[in-house]
Amino acid sequence: MAKKESKKDKAGVDKVVKKVNKEIEKTSSQIEKLINDALKQFDTLQNQIQEPVRKLLREVDDLREREMRRFHEEMDRRLGELHDLQNTVMERLGLATNEGESAAKKVSKDAAKAAKTIEKAAEKTAEKTAAPAKKKPAAAKAKPKAKPASKGNGKAAPKAAATKAPKAVNKNDLTLVKGIGPATAKKMQDAGITSIEQIANPSAAEQEKLQAFAKMKGFSDWSSEAKKLL
Repeated sequence: MAKKESKKDKAGVDKVVKKVNKEIEKTSSQIEKLINDALKQFDTLQNQIQEPVRKLLREVDDLREREMRRFHEEMDRRLGELHDLQNTVMERLGLATNEGESAAKKVSKDAAKAAKTIEKAAEKTAEKTAAPAKKKPAAAKAKPKAKPASKGNGKAAPKAAATKAPKAVNKNDLTLVKGIGPATAKKMQDAGITSIEQIANPSAAEQEKLQAFAKMKGFSDWSSEAKKLL
């Protein structure tokens, strides 16, 4: 009897163990499924987050490349303008050294002649104020004094120098025309416009070349400004 009861108890224990094992396996499979689902959701969420971040990083890289390219282009353009301006200044300084010496000599001569003229005019005024009663003799004396002034070119020389001074311009320096800068002058020279006369009185062919600069500020006034220099 004892053996039969032990066998029954053993069979009951085995059933319980089997049932518990089944429950454990079932629970384990459920937990594993939940973990797998959670991992899938996590991967999906990570992809959803990473894709906008990658897109944003690509846009930032593209923007940085565009800005760097634009910066380098602007830098090259500014350096080119600076180089053109430097060449123009050097050319004008080279001309100014020769023209400055001749202009200084002319100014000194004109100043000396003007001083003589002022002295003579002062003498005439003093004579007139000293003898107001003698109007006719004063007028008679004024006439012979006017002759040496004409012989010595006291008055004529300064006027001639004054009229010639504005015409002594470098007609090949396009920057003398108001509204034309060094960079624009370089482009105009490359196009075949090398003289102020071509701007003031352009031919039909030169007018076509000048039309390429019609959008420049003050273009409509270039011709009148150039004529003032001639």
